[in-house]
Amino acid sequence: MANEIRTRFAPSPTGYMHVGNLRTALYAYLLAKHDNGTFILRIEDTDQERYVEGAVDIIFNTLKETGLVHDEGPDVGGDYGPYIQSERRDIYKKYAQQLVDSGHAYYCFCDKERLDKLKNRNEQLKQPNKYDKHCLHLSKEEIEENLKNGVPYVIRQNIPKTGTTSFEDEIFGKITVDNDTLDDNVLLKSDGLPTYNFANVVDDHLMGITHVIRGNEYLSSTPKYNLLYEAFGWEIPKYIHCSPVMKDAQHKLSKRNGDASYEDLKAKGYLTEAILNYIALLGWSPQGEQEIFTLPELVEAFEISGISKSPAIFDEQKLRWMNGEYIRKMSPEQFYELALPYLKEAVKREDINLKEIAELIHTRTEVLNDIPEMLDFIDTLPEYSTDLYTHKKMKTNPENSKESLEKALPVLESIENWTMDEIHEKLFALIAELEVKNGLILWPIRVAVSGKAFTPGGGVELAAILGKEETIKRIKTGIELLSK
Repeated sequence: MANEIRTRFAPSPTGYMHVGNLRTALYAYLLAKHDNGTFILRIEDTDQERYVEGAVDIIFNTLKETGLVHDEGPDVGGDYGPYIQSERRDIYKKYAQQLVDSGHAYYCFCDKERLDKLKNRNEQLKQPNKYDKHCLHLSKEEIEENLKNGVPYVIRQNIPKTGTTSFEDEIFGKITVDNDTLDDNVLLKSDGLPTYNFANVVDDHLMGITHVIRGNEYLSSTPKYNLLYEAFGWEIPKYIHCSPVMKDAQHKLSKRNGDASYEDLKAKGYLTEAILNYIALLGWSPQGEQEIFTLPELVEAFEISGISKSPAIFDEQKLRWMNGEYIRKMSPEQFYELALPYLKEAVKREDINLKEIAELIHTRTEVLNDIPEMLDFIDTLPEYSTDLYTHKKMKTNPENSKESLEKALPVLESIENWTMDEIHEKLFALIAELEVKNGLILWPIRVAVSGKAFTPGGGVELAAILGKEETIKRIKTGIELLSK
């Protein structure tokens, strides 16, 4: 097993899967699969106060939807379970006791009152809030007496007061900290559950994790983890700390601030494949110019060396563009199937051919949620201003638009076989006869039938979809408006 790459995604079930979390899962998956390794899912639920009902299902569903299939985990099993931390309580207790016995950890019986006083004193002295090792100096008899009397306790890590601790990060290189800046953090809480700081070290070792990918907010904690590895005599995994995904230059993406989670992006009409592709490129650059990747192509291309130290800015416009690229690559049938719920939301008229509309909007759609707004004129002509008839490039204005509609009306009324080809042929015959530019006739028709300046098709396509009766009615409404 020593040569096999084993990575893990270890989320806390505290709500939705935010973009940064999904990126960590993706990188851990890509790193493992690039070398035919093993990708593990572990649920870190030791912080029971932050536990959110249903959050574990969100984790399972997101990984399933995105294709980041884990080889071991709570729902699929494996040789290194249980894969839920709250089910591993006895394991942590055993290893915490081992550290106490070796002098690398100690019982702390300080109550909240003493810890609050210590915190206040540190604040007044403008010092970092660190524990003062008070309980490290208790005698063996005092400890046994407290344990016998059931005095609540935690187990704290005994950090050396002198010297330095260094570690190598695959992205940030060698990082060294002075031990006297580190706090004797709690390893085992009074409820018997471990802190994240302790549980992840024990679990990563016992599960044979070779590469740890996580956010760079854990860089400052990593020396403490290494001191634990050394205390146990365990091999230290390779660390890959990724810079955060930012909303802008100053602000991190954060669910608390209403920033997008995977579920939010899906609800907005983004495709899973596009979300995953875009997230992969937030802080990782492949070699070459390729930007659109399938998951197997990402597995093939992924190298740690492509991960950047710089924070990545989440640019929804870039995601929109990428999503549009994915939509355009779909077959007409695939797009129709995907767009159908949105088409039905927008168009209630039963005489309208939704397949024709899907063909019209296919290459113009970037995000599925845009569809209802693109088609909001089909059921009912919206109220609109005659200013829309003014178009510099088309050389139209309300006066000549009225003339154009009056000339087009009898031509449209004379069409018996109402098809796109027939409408096109008759209108272009009129344009030729009048010896005018196409736009002079077609722009006023587009505005009259849609009441909008931006539509998913030109006047000919829209007239074909709306049908003869509705088109004639709207052209007449246009003429009336322009006559006022």
